[in-house]
Amino acid sequence: MRFFCFFSALSLLTCSTNLVAEDPPGKSARGIVFDDRNRNGIRDEGEPGIANVLVSNQLEVVRTDPQGNWPLPARDDCIFFVIKPRGWMPPVTEQKLPLFYYRHKPKGSPKSKFPGVKPTGPLPSSINFALTRQEEPLKFKAHFFGDTQSRNKKELGFMARDTIQELMDTDAKFGVTLGDILFDDLSLFETHNSIVALVGIPWFNVIGNHDLNFDAPDDTTSDETFERTYGPPYYAFTWGPVNFLVLDNVMWGGSRKSGGTGSYTSGLGEQQLTFLENVLPHLPENEMLMLMMHIPLKESEHPLRPNADRSRLFRLIENRPYTLSISGHTHWHAHMFIGEKDGWKGKKPHHHIVNVTVCGSWWRGEPDELGIPNSLGRDGAPRGYSTITFNGQQAMVDFKATRRPADYQLRIHAPLEVKAGTEEVTVYANVFNGSLHSKVRMRLGEGGGWISLARTIEPDPDFLSLKRREESRRNKLEGVTLPGAVPSQHLWKARLPVAGRPGIHRLWVQTEDMYGRTYDASHVIRIE
Repeated sequence: MRFFCFFSALSLLTCSTNLVAEDPPGKSARGIVFDDRNRNGIRDEGEPGIANVLVSNQLEVVRTDPQGNWPLPARDDCIFFVIKPRGWMPPVTEQKLPLFYYRHKPKGSPKSKFPGVKPTGPLPSSINFALTRQEEPLKFKAHFFGDTQSRNKKELGFMARDTIQELMDTDAKFGVTLGDILFDDLSLFETHNSIVALVGIPWFNVIGNHDLNFDAPDDTTSDETFERTYGPPYYAFTWGPVNFLVLDNVMWGGSRKSGGTGSYTSGLGEQQLTFLENVLPHLPENEMLMLMMHIPLKESEHPLRPNADRSRLFRLIENRPYTLSISGHTHWHAHMFIGEKDGWKGKKPHHHIVNVTVCGSWWRGEPDELGIPNSLGRDGAPRGYSTITFNGQQAMVDFKATRRPADYQLRIHAPLEVKAGTEEVTVYANVFNGSLHSKVRMRLGEGGGWISLARTIEPDPDFLSLKRREESRRNKLEGVTLPGAVPSQHLWKARLPVAGRPGIHRLWVQTEDMYGRTYDASHVIRIE
Protein backbone atom coordinates (compact mmCIF):
# COMPACT_ATOMS: atom_id res chain seq x y z
CA MET A 1 0.00 0.00 0.00
CA ARG A 2 1.42 3.40 -0.98
CA PHE A 3 -0.03 6.87 -0.49
CA PHE A 4 0.89 10.02 -2.37
CA CYS A 5 2.58 12.57 -0.11
CA PHE A 6 3.97 16.05 -0.46
CA PHE A 7 6.15 18.17 1.73
CA SER A 8 8.07 21.42 1.56
CA ALA A 9 10.60 23.02 3.87
CA LEU A 10 7.94 25.01 5.65
CA SER A 11 4.90 22.77 5.65
CA LEU A 12 4.02 19.53 7.31
CA LEU A 13 4.76 16.23 5.74
CA THR A 14 1.25 15.22 4.75
CA CYS A 15 -0.35 12.43 2.84
CA SER A 16 -3.44 12.89 0.74
CA THR A 17 -5.51 10.87 -1.66
CA ASN A 18 -8.77 11.39 -3.54
CA LEU A 19 -9.32 15.09 -2.90
CA VAL A 20 -12.97 16.06 -3.04
CA ALA A 21 -14.20 19.18 -4.80
CA GLU A 22 -15.31 20.92 -1.61
CA ASP A 23 -15.63 20.30 2.10
CA PRO A 24 -19.14 19.17 3.06
CA PRO A 25 -21.01 20.73 6.03
CA GLY A 26 -20.13 19.17 9.39
CA LYS A 27 -16.96 17.84 7.83
CA SER A 28 -14.37 15.83 9.66
CA ALA A 29 -10.74 15.02 9.02
CA ARG A 30 -9.09 11.67 9.37
CA GLY A 31 -5.74 10.10 8.83
CA ILE A 32 -3.10 7.68 10.11
CA VAL A 33 -0.02 8.08 12.28
CA PHE A 34 2.50 5.60 10.90
CA ASP A 35 5.97 4.17 11.50
CA ASP A 36 8.06 5.63 8.69
CA ARG A 37 10.64 2.86 8.80
CA ASN A 38 12.55 3.92 5.71
CA ARG A 39 12.31 7.63 6.64
CA ASN A 40 11.09 8.72 3.22
CA GLY A 41 7.96 10.47 4.42
CA ILE A 42 5.68 8.10 2.49
CA ARG A 43 3.62 5.34 3.99
CA ASP A 44 4.90 2.30 2.13
CA GLU A 45 3.78 -1.30 2.30
CA GLY A 46 4.82 -2.85 5.59
CA GLU A 47 4.84 0.45 7.50
CA PRO A 48 2.22 -0.02 10.22
CA GLY A 49 0.10 2.53 11.94
CA ILE A 50 1.03 3.49 15.51
CA ALA A 51 -1.57 3.04 18.24
CA ASN A 52 -2.31 5.37 21.18
CA VAL A 53 -0.73 8.50 19.69
CA LEU A 54 -2.45 11.79 20.49
CA VAL A 55 -3.67 13.97 17.62
CA SER A 56 -5.42 17.35 17.89
CA ASN A 57 -7.20 19.99 15.84
CA GLN A 58 -6.23 22.76 18.32
CA LEU A 59 -9.36 21.99 20.33
CA GLU A 60 -10.27 18.29 20.62
CA VAL A 61 -7.68 15.59 21.33
CA VAL A 62 -8.02 11.92 20.31
CA ARG A 63 -5.88 8.79 20.48
CA THR A 64 -5.14 6.71 17.43
CA ASP A 65 -6.74 3.26 17.30
CA PRO A 66 -4.71 0.01 17.06
CA GLN A 67 -4.16 0.66 13.33
CA GLY A 68 -3.01 4.26 13.86
CA ASN A 69 -6.25 5.82 12.60
CA TRP A 70 -7.59 9.10 13.95
CA PRO A 71 -10.74 11.18 13.22
CA LEU A 72 -11.31 14.79 14.28
CA PRO A 73 -13.83 17.53 13.53
CA ALA A 74 -12.62 20.04 10.96
CA ARG A 75 -13.10 23.80 10.88
CA ASP A 76 -12.33 26.14 8.01
CA ASP A 77 -9.26 27.52 9.78
CA CYS A 78 -7.47 25.00 11.96
CA ILE A 79 -4.23 23.11 12.23
CA PHE A 80 -4.14 19.36 12.79
CA PHE A 81 -1.09 18.12 14.63
CA VAL A 82 0.34 15.00 16.13
CA ILE A 83 1.56 15.18 19.72
CA LYS A 84 5.00 13.60 19.58
CA PRO A 85 5.08 10.61 21.94
CA ARG A 86 8.12 9.38 23.83
CA GLY A 87 10.57 7.47 21.68
CA TRP A 88 9.23 8.84 18.37
CA MET A 89 10.15 11.86 16.26
CA PRO A 90 8.45 13.63 13.35
CA PRO A 91 10.51 14.69 10.34
CA VAL A 92 12.40 17.99 10.49
CA THR A 93 13.16 20.48 7.74
CA GLU A 94 16.67 21.43 6.66
CA GLN A 95 16.27 24.24 9.20
CA LYS A 96 15.64 21.64 11.93
CA LEU A 97 12.00 22.68 12.37
CA PRO A 98 9.78 19.75 13.40
CA LEU A 99 7.03 18.89 10.89
CA PHE A 100 4.22 17.60 13.05
CA TYR A 101 1.23 19.50 11.65
CA TYR A 102 -1.11 20.04 8.70
CA ARG A 103 -2.57 23.50 8.17
CA HIS A 104 -6.15 23.54 6.92
CA LYS A 105 -6.94 26.99 5.55
CA PRO A 106 -9.09 26.48 2.44
CA LYS A 107 -9.07 30.19 1.59
CA GLY A 108 -5.59 30.91 2.90
CA SER A 109 -4.57 33.71 5.22
CA PRO A 110 -5.91 37.26 4.95
CA LYS A 111 -3.75 39.71 3.04
CA SER A 112 -0.99 41.13 5.22
CA LYS A 113 2.34 42.96 4.97
CA PHE A 114 4.04 39.65 5.74
CA PRO A 115 2.37 36.74 3.96
CA GLY A 116 0.67 33.91 5.75
CA VAL A 117 -0.55 30.55 4.46
CA LYS A 118 -1.58 30.11 0.84
CA PRO A 119 -5.01 28.51 0.22
CA THR A 120 -4.82 24.84 1.09
CA GLY A 121 -8.03 23.88 -0.70
CA PRO A 122 -10.39 21.18 0.56
CA LEU A 123 -9.43 18.60 3.12
CA PRO A 124 -7.40 15.65 1.88
CA SER A 125 -9.18 12.34 2.27
CA SER A 126 -6.38 11.29 4.62
CA ILE A 127 -3.90 13.38 6.63
CA ASN A 128 -1.09 11.07 7.63
CA PHE A 129 1.69 11.83 10.09
CA ALA A 130 5.06 10.11 9.80
CA LEU A 131 7.05 9.25 12.91
CA THR A 132 10.36 7.44 13.31
CA ARG A 133 11.77 5.70 16.36
CA GLN A 134 14.52 7.32 18.42
CA GLU A 135 16.19 6.70 21.75
CA GLU A 136 15.05 9.04 24.51
CA PRO A 137 16.75 8.34 27.84
CA LEU A 138 15.52 9.35 31.27
CA LYS A 139 18.13 12.11 31.49
CA PHE A 140 18.64 14.67 28.73
CA LYS A 141 19.40 18.36 28.12
CA ALA A 142 17.59 21.07 26.19
CA HIS A 143 18.55 24.68 25.41
CA PHE A 144 16.17 27.58 26.00
CA PHE A 145 16.57 30.95 24.29
CA GLY A 146 14.87 34.05 25.60
CA ASP A 147 14.20 36.72 22.99
CA THR A 148 16.65 36.45 20.09
CA GLN A 149 14.83 39.52 18.70
CA SER A 150 16.91 40.67 15.73
CA ARG A 151 15.77 43.80 13.88
CA ASN A 152 17.77 43.15 10.73
CA LYS A 153 20.40 40.91 9.14
CA LYS A 154 23.19 42.73 10.96
CA GLU A 155 21.72 41.71 14.30
CA LEU A 156 21.12 38.20 13.00
CA GLY A 157 24.86 38.18 12.38
CA PHE A 158 25.46 39.11 16.02
CA MET A 159 23.44 36.07 17.09
CA ALA A 160 25.28 33.80 14.64
CA ARG A 161 28.76 34.83 15.82
CA ASP A 162 27.76 35.02 19.46
CA THR A 163 25.44 32.33 20.83
CA ILE A 164 25.01 30.02 17.85
CA GLN A 165 28.70 29.54 17.20
CA GLU A 166 29.38 28.25 20.71
CA LEU A 167 26.47 25.80 20.62
CA MET A 168 27.49 23.93 17.50
CA ASP A 169 28.02 20.23 18.28
CA THR A 170 25.99 20.52 21.50
CA ASP A 171 24.92 17.36 23.32
CA ALA A 172 21.45 18.80 24.00
CA LYS A 173 18.55 16.94 22.39
CA PHE A 174 16.54 19.97 21.24
CA GLY A 175 16.15 23.71 21.66
CA VAL A 176 13.32 26.19 22.18
CA THR A 177 13.07 29.91 21.42
CA LEU A 178 10.63 31.47 23.85
CA GLY A 179 9.11 34.12 21.60
CA ASP A 180 10.19 37.46 20.16
CA ILE A 181 12.13 35.44 17.65
CA LEU A 182 12.38 38.63 15.59
CA PHE A 183 11.84 42.34 16.18
CA ASP A 184 8.76 42.98 13.99
CA ASP A 185 10.32 42.27 10.57
CA LEU A 186 8.84 38.84 9.89
CA SER A 187 10.56 38.61 6.49
CA LEU A 188 13.65 37.55 8.44
CA PHE A 189 12.21 34.24 9.70
CA GLU A 190 13.92 32.27 6.92
CA THR A 191 17.37 33.69 7.63
CA HIS A 192 16.92 33.37 11.37
CA ASN A 193 15.92 29.71 11.09
CA SER A 194 18.88 28.91 8.86
CA ILE A 195 21.24 30.37 11.45
CA VAL A 196 19.70 28.55 14.42
CA ALA A 197 19.75 25.31 12.40
CA LEU A 198 23.55 25.39 12.62
CA VAL A 199 23.22 24.24 16.23
CA GLY A 200 22.26 20.92 14.64
CA ILE A 201 19.31 19.83 16.80
CA PRO A 202 15.51 20.03 16.41
CA TRP A 203 14.24 23.47 17.34
CA PHE A 204 10.78 24.36 18.65
CA ASN A 205 9.40 27.91 18.71
CA VAL A 206 7.02 29.95 20.85
CA ILE A 207 5.21 33.01 19.50
CA GLY A 208 6.01 36.41 21.03
CA ASN A 209 4.50 39.88 20.78
CA HIS A 210 7.11 40.94 18.20
CA ASP A 211 6.31 37.91 16.00
CA LEU A 212 2.77 39.09 15.21
CA ASN A 213 1.13 40.45 12.09
CA PHE A 214 0.52 43.94 13.44
CA ASP A 215 -1.85 44.82 10.61
CA ALA A 216 -4.22 42.00 11.65
CA PRO A 217 -7.67 43.18 12.74
CA ASP A 218 -7.90 40.66 15.57
CA ASP A 219 -5.98 38.09 17.59
CA THR A 220 -7.18 35.16 15.48
CA THR A 221 -5.39 36.42 12.35
CA SER A 222 -2.34 37.91 14.09
CA ASP A 223 -0.20 34.76 13.87
CA GLU A 224 -0.63 33.89 10.17
CA THR A 225 3.04 34.39 9.26
CA PHE A 226 4.12 32.48 12.35
CA GLU A 227 1.80 29.62 11.35
CA ARG A 228 3.19 29.61 7.82
CA THR A 229 6.69 29.28 9.25
CA TYR A 230 6.32 27.16 12.37
CA GLY A 231 2.81 25.68 12.43
CA PRO A 232 0.42 25.90 15.39
CA PRO A 233 1.09 28.64 17.96
CA TYR A 234 0.24 26.24 20.78
CA TYR A 235 0.80 22.49 20.93
CA ALA A 236 2.32 19.71 23.01
CA PHE A 237 5.04 17.08 22.73
CA THR A 238 6.70 14.49 24.94
CA TRP A 239 10.44 13.93 25.13
CA GLY A 240 11.71 11.20 27.38
CA PRO A 241 9.61 11.20 30.57
CA VAL A 242 8.79 14.93 30.27
CA ASN A 243 5.62 16.42 28.79
CA PHE A 244 6.00 19.85 27.19
CA LEU A 245 3.22 22.36 26.52
CA VAL A 246 3.89 25.30 24.20
CA LEU A 247 1.49 28.16 24.93
CA ASP A 248 0.49 31.27 23.02
CA ASN A 249 -0.19 33.84 25.73
CA VAL A 250 0.01 36.96 23.57
CA MET A 251 -3.43 38.39 22.78
CA TRP A 252 -3.47 40.97 19.97
CA GLY A 253 -6.08 43.69 20.29
CA GLY A 254 -6.26 44.38 16.56
CA SER A 255 -4.61 47.09 14.48
CA ARG A 256 -5.65 50.69 15.08
CA LYS A 257 -6.50 50.97 11.39
CA SER A 258 -9.16 48.28 11.85
CA GLY A 259 -10.52 49.90 15.01
CA GLY A 260 -8.48 47.80 17.45
CA THR A 261 -6.22 48.80 20.32
CA GLY A 262 -2.94 48.47 18.42
CA SER A 263 -1.49 46.69 21.45
CA TYR A 264 -1.36 43.29 23.12
CA THR A 265 -2.25 41.80 26.48
CA SER A 266 -1.40 38.51 28.17
CA GLY A 267 -4.01 35.79 27.95
CA LEU A 268 -4.80 32.31 26.63
CA GLY A 269 -8.33 32.46 25.27
CA GLU A 270 -11.18 29.98 25.35
CA GLN A 271 -10.00 27.73 22.51
CA GLN A 272 -6.50 27.24 23.89
CA LEU A 273 -7.77 26.61 27.41
CA THR A 274 -10.18 24.03 26.02
CA PHE A 275 -7.28 22.33 24.26
CA LEU A 276 -5.41 22.23 27.57
CA GLU A 277 -8.46 20.77 29.32
CA ASN A 278 -8.61 18.09 26.67
CA VAL A 279 -4.93 17.20 26.43
CA LEU A 280 -3.88 17.23 30.09
CA PRO A 281 -5.91 14.15 31.12
CA HIS A 282 -3.81 12.18 28.60
CA LEU A 283 -0.51 13.26 30.22
CA PRO A 284 0.37 11.21 33.33
CA GLU A 285 0.28 13.20 36.56
CA ASN A 286 3.37 11.45 37.91
CA GLU A 287 5.51 12.82 35.06
CA MET A 288 7.16 16.23 34.79
CA LEU A 289 5.00 18.84 33.02
CA MET A 290 6.77 21.87 31.57
CA LEU A 291 4.97 24.89 30.16
CA MET A 292 6.72 27.21 27.70
CA MET A 293 5.38 30.67 26.88
CA HIS A 294 6.51 34.19 26.03
CA ILE A 295 5.00 36.51 28.64
CA PRO A 296 5.88 35.51 32.22
CA LEU A 297 3.28 34.18 34.62
CA LYS A 298 4.86 36.37 37.30
CA GLU A 299 7.37 39.25 37.12
CA SER A 300 7.87 40.45 40.71
CA GLU A 301 7.56 39.48 44.36
CA HIS A 302 4.19 41.24 44.59
CA PRO A 303 1.10 39.00 44.67
CA LEU A 304 -0.49 38.37 41.30
CA ARG A 305 -3.71 40.16 40.55
CA PRO A 306 -6.74 37.97 39.80
CA ASN A 307 -6.91 36.86 36.18
CA ALA A 308 -9.50 34.44 34.81
CA ASP A 309 -7.29 32.74 32.20
CA ARG A 310 -4.40 32.30 34.60
CA SER A 311 -6.67 30.98 37.36
CA ARG A 312 -8.13 28.44 34.97
CA LEU A 313 -4.62 27.36 33.96
CA PHE A 314 -3.60 27.03 37.60
CA ARG A 315 -6.61 24.82 38.36
CA LEU A 316 -5.57 22.52 35.52
CA ILE A 317 -2.00 21.94 36.69
CA GLU A 318 -1.69 22.74 40.40
CA ASN A 319 -2.50 19.21 41.61
CA ARG A 320 0.41 17.79 39.65
CA PRO A 321 3.47 17.24 41.85
CA TYR A 322 6.05 18.00 39.15
CA THR A 323 5.54 21.21 37.20
CA LEU A 324 7.86 23.83 35.77
CA SER A 325 7.35 26.76 33.42
CA ILE A 326 9.54 29.17 31.48
CA SER A 327 9.10 32.43 29.59
CA GLY A 328 11.04 35.29 28.01
CA HIS A 329 9.86 38.83 27.23
CA THR A 330 11.37 40.97 30.02
CA HIS A 331 15.07 40.94 29.04
CA TRP A 332 16.11 40.00 32.55
CA HIS A 333 16.54 36.65 34.29
CA ALA A 334 14.75 35.44 37.41
CA HIS A 335 13.33 32.47 39.27
CA MET A 336 9.79 33.11 40.47
CA PHE A 337 7.94 30.88 42.92
CA ILE A 338 4.18 31.13 42.56
CA GLY A 339 2.33 30.37 45.77
CA GLU A 340 -0.90 30.81 47.68
CA LYS A 341 -0.73 34.63 47.63
CA ASP A 342 -0.77 34.41 43.81
CA GLY A 343 -3.88 32.25 43.63
CA TRP A 344 -1.94 28.98 43.32
CA LYS A 345 -3.47 26.13 45.35
CA GLY A 346 -0.86 23.44 44.85
CA LYS A 347 0.90 21.74 47.76
CA LYS A 348 4.18 23.46 46.91
CA PRO A 349 4.95 26.66 44.98
CA HIS A 350 5.18 26.51 41.21
CA HIS A 351 8.64 27.29 39.83
CA HIS A 352 8.55 29.77 36.94
CA ILE A 353 11.72 30.83 35.10
CA VAL A 354 11.89 34.24 33.45
CA ASN A 355 14.64 33.38 31.02
CA VAL A 356 17.76 35.30 30.09
CA THR A 357 17.69 36.62 26.53
CA VAL A 358 20.07 35.86 23.69
CA CYS A 359 19.98 39.51 22.58
CA GLY A 360 20.44 40.84 26.12
CA SER A 361 19.15 44.40 26.09
CA TRP A 362 17.93 44.29 22.48
CA TRP A 363 21.47 44.22 21.02
CA ARG A 364 22.14 47.63 22.54
CA GLY A 365 25.29 49.02 24.11
CA GLU A 366 28.76 49.70 22.79
CA PRO A 367 30.43 46.99 20.68
CA ASP A 368 33.03 44.60 22.03
CA GLU A 369 36.20 43.45 20.29
CA LEU A 370 34.12 41.43 17.80
CA GLY A 371 31.83 44.34 17.03
CA ILE A 372 28.94 42.77 18.98
CA PRO A 373 27.09 45.11 21.38
CA ASN A 374 27.80 44.37 25.05
CA SER A 375 24.00 44.35 25.53
CA LEU A 376 24.18 43.77 29.28
CA GLY A 377 20.82 42.72 30.65
CA ARG A 378 18.78 45.36 32.45
CA ASP A 379 19.27 43.40 35.67
CA GLY A 380 23.04 43.31 35.30
CA ALA A 381 23.17 39.72 34.05
CA PRO A 382 25.06 39.07 30.82
CA ARG A 383 23.18 38.01 27.70
CA GLY A 384 22.97 34.25 27.25
CA TYR A 385 20.65 31.26 27.45
CA SER A 386 19.56 28.48 29.78
CA THR A 387 20.27 24.79 29.56
CA ILE A 388 17.94 22.56 31.52
CA THR A 389 18.92 19.03 32.43
CA PHE A 390 15.86 16.83 32.83
CA ASN A 391 16.19 13.67 34.85
CA GLY A 392 12.93 11.82 35.33
CA GLN A 393 10.72 14.03 37.49
CA GLN A 394 13.47 16.54 38.23
CA ALA A 395 14.92 19.48 36.28
CA MET A 396 18.10 21.49 36.88
CA VAL A 397 18.47 24.95 35.32
CA ASP A 398 21.88 26.24 34.24
CA PHE A 399 22.53 29.85 33.24
CA LYS A 400 25.11 30.25 30.48
CA ALA A 401 26.60 33.64 29.68
CA THR A 402 27.41 33.71 25.99
CA ARG A 403 31.12 33.39 25.17
CA ARG A 404 31.99 33.06 28.85
CA PRO A 405 33.15 29.97 30.76
CA ALA A 406 30.37 27.80 32.16
CA ASP A 407 31.43 28.64 35.74
CA TYR A 408 31.00 32.39 35.19
CA GLN A 409 27.94 32.59 37.42
CA LEU A 410 28.41 35.77 39.44
CA ARG A 411 30.08 39.18 39.38
CA ILE A 412 31.36 41.23 42.32
CA HIS A 413 30.88 44.97 42.66
CA ALA A 414 33.22 46.44 45.29
CA PRO A 415 35.81 49.23 45.52
CA LEU A 416 39.21 48.65 43.96
CA GLU A 417 40.88 50.94 46.47
CA VAL A 418 39.93 51.85 50.04
CA LYS A 419 41.32 54.91 51.80
CA ALA A 420 42.96 54.63 55.19
CA GLY A 421 40.56 55.09 58.09
CA THR A 422 37.58 53.55 56.30
CA GLU A 423 35.69 51.22 58.61
CA GLU A 424 33.70 49.20 56.08
CA VAL A 425 32.62 49.15 52.43
CA THR A 426 29.56 47.83 50.61
CA VAL A 427 29.96 44.71 48.49
CA TYR A 428 27.42 43.54 45.92
CA ALA A 429 27.26 40.13 44.26
CA ASN A 430 25.13 39.66 41.16
CA VAL A 431 24.41 35.93 41.07
CA PHE A 432 22.98 35.54 37.58
CA ASN A 433 20.99 32.38 38.24
CA GLY A 434 20.31 33.20 41.87
CA SER A 435 16.95 32.64 43.54
CA LEU A 436 15.20 32.85 46.89
CA HIS A 437 16.92 29.57 47.74
CA SER A 438 20.48 30.75 47.00
CA LYS A 439 23.05 31.40 49.70
CA VAL A 440 25.84 33.95 49.23
CA ARG A 441 28.83 34.63 51.49
CA MET A 442 32.18 36.44 51.32
CA ARG A 443 35.49 36.70 53.09
CA LEU A 444 38.54 38.94 52.84
CA GLY A 445 41.72 36.95 52.34
CA GLU A 446 42.26 33.27 52.98
CA GLY A 447 42.00 33.62 56.73
CA GLY A 448 39.05 35.96 56.97
CA GLY A 449 35.77 34.90 58.49
CA TRP A 450 32.75 34.28 56.30
CA ILE A 451 30.12 37.01 56.10
CA SER A 452 26.66 36.30 54.69
CA LEU A 453 25.21 38.62 52.08
CA ALA A 454 21.50 39.46 52.06
CA ARG A 455 19.32 39.42 48.98
CA THR A 456 18.27 42.89 47.85
CA ILE A 457 15.90 44.00 45.09
CA GLU A 458 17.50 47.05 43.49
CA PRO A 459 19.23 48.05 40.24
CA ASP A 460 22.58 46.42 39.57
CA PRO A 461 25.38 48.89 40.40
CA ASP A 462 27.56 47.74 37.49
CA PHE A 463 24.73 48.38 35.04
CA LEU A 464 24.22 51.85 36.53
CA SER A 465 27.96 52.55 36.23
CA LEU A 466 27.88 51.50 32.59
CA LYS A 467 24.96 53.85 31.97
CA ARG A 468 26.88 56.73 33.58
CA ARG A 469 29.91 56.03 31.38
CA GLU A 470 27.65 56.03 28.32
CA GLU A 471 26.18 59.38 29.36
CA SER A 472 29.62 60.92 29.89
CA ARG A 473 30.67 60.15 26.32
CA ARG A 474 27.31 60.42 24.60
CA ASN A 475 28.72 62.39 21.65
CA LYS A 476 31.38 59.73 21.00
CA LEU A 477 29.26 56.70 21.77
CA GLU A 478 29.31 53.77 19.36
CA GLY A 479 26.10 51.83 19.03
CA VAL A 480 22.75 52.43 20.73
CA THR A 481 22.64 53.35 24.40
CA LEU A 482 21.52 50.73 26.87
CA PRO A 483 17.93 50.89 28.18
CA GLY A 484 17.11 51.86 31.73
CA ALA A 485 17.94 49.59 34.64
CA VAL A 486 15.35 47.43 36.42
CA PRO A 487 15.53 46.08 39.97
CA SER A 488 17.54 42.88 39.82
CA GLN A 489 16.00 39.72 41.25
CA HIS A 490 19.39 38.12 41.87
CA LEU A 491 21.46 40.71 43.73
CA TRP A 492 23.01 40.30 47.18
CA LYS A 493 24.88 42.82 49.33
CA ALA A 494 26.59 43.25 52.69
CA ARG A 495 28.99 45.57 54.51
CA LEU A 496 32.61 44.37 54.59
CA PRO A 497 34.80 45.48 57.56
CA VAL A 498 38.19 46.74 56.29
CA ALA A 499 39.59 48.68 59.26
CA GLY A 500 43.05 47.52 60.30
CA ARG A 501 43.52 45.41 57.15
CA PRO A 502 46.01 47.39 55.00
CA GLY A 503 47.45 45.72 51.96
CA ILE A 504 46.27 44.01 48.79
CA HIS A 505 43.70 41.30 49.37
CA ARG A 506 41.59 38.79 47.57
CA LEU A 507 37.89 39.32 48.21
CA TRP A 508 36.27 35.93 47.70
CA VAL A 509 32.51 35.56 47.16
CA GLN A 510 30.88 32.15 47.05
CA THR A 511 27.30 31.18 46.23
CA GLU A 512 25.37 27.96 46.68
CA ASP A 513 22.42 27.53 44.33
CA MET A 514 19.04 25.87 44.87
CA TYR A 515 20.53 22.53 43.77
CA GLY A 516 23.41 22.62 46.28
CA ARG A 517 26.11 23.52 43.74
CA THR A 518 28.72 26.15 44.62
CA TYR A 519 30.39 28.81 42.45
CA ASP A 520 32.83 31.51 43.40
CA ALA A 521 34.35 34.71 42.10
CA SER A 522 37.22 36.92 43.24
CA HIS A 523 37.91 40.64 43.39
CA VAL A 524 41.25 42.31 44.19
CA ILE A 525 40.97 45.16 46.70
CA ARG A 526 43.75 47.45 47.98
CA ILE A 527 43.34 48.92 51.46
CA GLU A 528 45.62 51.84 52.41
